[in-house]
Amino acid sequence: MGQYAMVIDLNKCVGCHACALACRAEWGVPVPYHRSWVERLGPENTPKGMSYTFYPALCNHCDHPICVEACVAEPVEKEFTDPKTGKKIKMMVKATYKHPFTGIVLVDKDRCLGCGACAVACPYGARYVDKTKAKPVVDKCTFCFERLEHGEEPACVKTCIADARIFGDITDKNSEVYKLVHEKGATRLVTKDINLGPNVYYLGKEKDIFLLKKLCSPKKTPWISENLEAPARRELLKAAAKKLMDLEKV
Repeated sequence: MGQYAMVIDLNKCVGCHACALACRAEWGVPVPYHRSWVERLGPENTPKGMSYTFYPALCNHCDHPICVEACVAEPVEKEFTDPKTGKKIKMMVKATYKHPFTGIVLVDKDRCLGCGACAVACPYGARYVDKTKAKPVVDKCTFCFERLEHGEEPACVKTCIADARIFGDITDKNSEVYKLVHEKGATRLVTKDINLGPNVYYLGKEKDIFLLKKLCSPKKTPWISENLEAPARRELLKAAAKKLMDLEKV
């Protein structure tokens, strides 16, 4: 099983927003939504010195995606194919799910209820409910899954003018992303309270990484309580989703 990941080098990022614009053009993302975005951080003093950097953000395709847990659509059986070996497996998945061979978190828009439960649950704010459609559906970064199927890079990686984005299979010890994480110390945005195993990593000067973690680390998702047993949590999510959908009808 593989796991695609991205390393973003803050030493190279110039904050030009080319990545975000390429994503919007590639997938027709309507304003004011976004799959990929860039935030300016600083200037601000840190224990490591004055920092001025950027936060290029997107879905983290987590090892343990809480969005998948939050989805209230009933599971159905789906067949998956390993793009490298052609091996096929079948598994039960909801409307949002983690691809077993690539680790990419995807949304089945035909089955998505548009309730927004997964968007609320995501601690990175990486999902949105597209209300410009006749039937509201959730959308987000997919690491350009369809491009990958044709042997192409994600649009943001291809477009980056500074080559600040490095993409590949982090389970492959010969890949550049593996080496940047395990040999160069690329880090990810986690806290002691919430660590879902994000697969977007950042490289940079100590002062810039300090500021990035201070301002952009995920916040606790307040309405997903670890004290609830799984069945109770699911019923809570269903109730919340139904309430959201009822409000949309008003």
